Amino acid sequence: MSASLVRATVWAVSKRKLQPTRAALTLTPSAVNKIKQLLKDKPEHVGVKVGVRARGYNDLSYTLEYTKTKGDSDEVIQDGVRVFIEKKAQLTLLGTEMDYVEEKLSSELVFNNPNIKGTCGCGESFNI
Repeated sequence: MSASLVRATVWAVSKRKLQPTRAALTLTPSAVNKIKQLLKDKPEHVGVKVGVRARGYNDLSYTLEYTKTKGDSDEVIQDGVRVFIEKKAQLTLLGTEMDYVEEKLSSELVFNNPNIKGTCGCGESFNI
């Protein structure tokens, strides 16, 4: 059984242009550092797993969980951090950047996805 990691928000990227990449997912240095910090307290876990689930009528939401095994997932290794991507999430993540953002009242892992056509008002679900 996987433990839920943290809340993740999806942002439609309109403020800046992300560079095209072959990787399904890239991590910013702040995301790498946060994931390392989270995994430091969980030595039995080998990384985190990103997935998607249906939310609402036709929207999707990312899931982020600790994982003990690779399973049937693609793997992204960046600066020693292992992120596993569930098969059904691969196409929705192409070109996405995972960032860790700290603000005065919140801190969260954020998916900057250039493929998103729209998000809900709260920013937790999206459609492609």
